[in-house]
Amino acid sequence: MNDAATPDHGSGNDNDVPDSHLPSGGPTRRSVLRTSAGVAGAGVAAGAAGAFAAPPAAAAEAADEVSAAGGYAAAPPRRGRTMAGVPFERRSTVRVGIIGLGNRGGSMIDLFLALPGVRVVALCDPVKAACERAAAKVVAAGQPSPAVYAKGEDDYLGLCERGDLDLVYVATPWETHFPMAEAALLGGKHVGVECPVAMRLDELWALVDLSERTRRHCMQLENCCYGRNEMRVLRMAHAGLFGELLHGAGAYNHDLRELMFDPDYYEGPWRRLWHTRLRGDLYPNHGFGPVANYMDVNRGDRVVSISSFGTPALGLAEYREAHMAPGDPSFKESYVSADRTVSMVRTAKGRIIRLEHDVSTPHPYSRINSLGGTKGVFEDYPARIYVEPDHTDHRWGDFARYADWDHWLWKEHANPPGGHGGMDYLMLFRLVQTMRLGLVPDFDVYDAAVWTAPVPLSHLSIKAQGAPLPIPDFTRGEWRRTRSGVDSAKPSD
Repeated sequence: MNDAATPDHGSGNDNDVPDSHLPSGGPTRRSVLRTSAGVAGAGVAAGAAGAFAAPPAAAAEAADEVSAAGGYAAAPPRRGRTMAGVPFERRSTVRVGIIGLGNRGGSMIDLFLALPGVRVVALCDPVKAACERAAAKVVAAGQPSPAVYAKGEDDYLGLCERGDLDLVYVATPWETHFPMAEAALLGGKHVGVECPVAMRLDELWALVDLSERTRRHCMQLENCCYGRNEMRVLRMAHAGLFGELLHGAGAYNHDLRELMFDPDYYEGPWRRLWHTRLRGDLYPNHGFGPVANYMDVNRGDRVVSISSFGTPALGLAEYREAHMAPGDPSFKESYVSADRTVSMVRTAKGRIIRLEHDVSTPHPYSRINSLGGTKGVFEDYPARIYVEPDHTDHRWGDFARYADWDHWLWKEHANPPGGHGGMDYLMLFRLVQTMRLGLVPDFDVYDAAVWTAPVPLSHLSIKAQGAPLPIPDFTRGEWRRTRSGVDSAKPSD
């Protein structure tokens, strides 16, 4: 996760996915830049001209653009075996390599070092001073001095080729997530990536294919799935307290204007520049992941389509005019990303999920985080609940009264360390626990692909005036099989 309730941000085809897309030597910096420039296929070229400069594409045209980007509603042939339900290899020590040591990665290293059974073996960042600060933390924690990779933008390739790593953690600008995850998998490592895992549908399919072929897990490290409220609602939903589930909602509504125009905070304008490339929901994972868990998406249900709408893109330009000095390089930028996007996602069981994204206008922080069923509803920000038979007076109830439903992780770690209310720590604690005990991870590459698919698809749907577009079945039918996820049983050892 690059952003959440407190400002602790990141620094951060043909049907057979040809081997040429999976180079053994890894991508170059130039190929990464080409990837970011070509997001969502031909759709970006039209979008960059302005939110209303060209007539909206028809639904059929938008679907054609999805295919042109390599995102097929029909699954390409499987070249490996499913990774659904596949456990980690049991190990006493998890050897970690960290790529990206800006605000996000530089803070998460503290949590890795606080976990038992973790050794930080290697660090990578093109900013050498960041590597030196992180390496000093590793030594101060009593571990051997880690290997450092700081010789340029492509030095992560050397880290991923090491033979003494079990997990690669990626906390870098979004456009680099895919090539770094690709390199880690090709290097035989499990990989955990901050949100979003990739920016294109063909990249999502490539990660699914690579995970299955290499037998290594590729995980979207979505910390909001480990929030205390989210985990409590998850357990209540699975116990039937909300009845048959009908609808949910999640969001990333967080005023980031000041931070996006800060020349130092994001180590350059990379995050703001995405607002010049895509119209849609740039950051769906924080809201989508928890609601998908409530509804057992990929574990008995699946999402089948998305329809998205967006407002004009005005907020960033107005902020720039009011706060940036004349002649600032940002005045050369033309913003096309909708200030507020709203997407409706439909599942195979007929449920609906509403997703929102707004980082460009004044708004108190909210992930919405709501869930409704035939017996009642929960809504967050602030947390409140109304379920029968406990509530019958048309007044919200106190969610704190349901603390007995807390997940066992929160009962064991009532006051976890780290940012974002402790969910960063619990996410890493659980990941390391599953790796050390040889358990199935709480989420896998299929979850990563589904939670990220709204990035390119919302852009295309907005271009097509909200036309519904299919969301691929990245599991290739495995979603019908009931299996555990974040609502996991407490290990016996």
